[in-house]
Amino acid sequence: MAVKKVLRLGNPTLRKISQPVDESEITTKDFKKLIGDLFDTMRFEKGVGLAAPQIGVLKRVVVVSKEEENERYPDTPKIIDQVLINPVITPLSPPDGGFWEGCLSVPGMRGFVERPAKIKIEYYDEKWKFHSKVIDDFNAVVYQHECDHLDGVLYVDRLKSSKLFGYTDEVDTKGKELD
Repeated sequence: MAVKKVLRLGNPTLRKISQPVDESEITTKDFKKLIGDLFDTMRFEKGVGLAAPQIGVLKRVVVVSKEEENERYPDTPKIIDQVLINPVITPLSPPDGGFWEGCLSVPGMRGFVERPAKIKIEYYDEKWKFHSKVIDDFNAVVYQHECDHLDGVLYVDRLKSSKLFGYTDEVDTKGKELD
C-alpha cells in the first residue's frame, strides 16, 4: 500500500460524482490496494476519514478511523477502522448545532457547517457484508462529510456563512463568530 497525493480544492475530479462499486470488484488486487492506500493516506495526513475521489479514484468508497487522540479533532469519540462501500445516508434529525469542519482537500482551513446530528447509514464493508446503523453527533458529521465527497460536494459548499470560514489558526472554533 502507499500514501497517495490528496487532491485539493480546485481540482475538477473532486467535483465529479463517483461510480458505485460492484460486488465483483471487492476481491480484486486493485480494490484491496485502494482500501490500503486510503487508510495509509488518511493516517499519514492525520485525518479521520478519506473518500476515494480525494485520491483521484471515482468510486463510492470511504474509510474512517479515529483510534487515538487527533490534534485536529481533540476530545472527540473514537471511530474503529471502517470501510464504507456504496454508502447511503438518511437524515434522522434536522440540521442543527453545527461543527467546525476541516478537510484534507482544503488544508489549513476550517468552516462552520450545520448537518443533521443523527443519521442512518447503510453500506457494504470490504467483505460485502451489509450494515445499517444509526450514528449521531461527531461521528455523524464525519460520515456525512466523507460521503459528500462521493457526490462532488465539499464542506465549503455547506458553510452556514462565509463569515464562518477561515484559516485554522485564525478562526475561533469554540463557537464564536469571526469579528
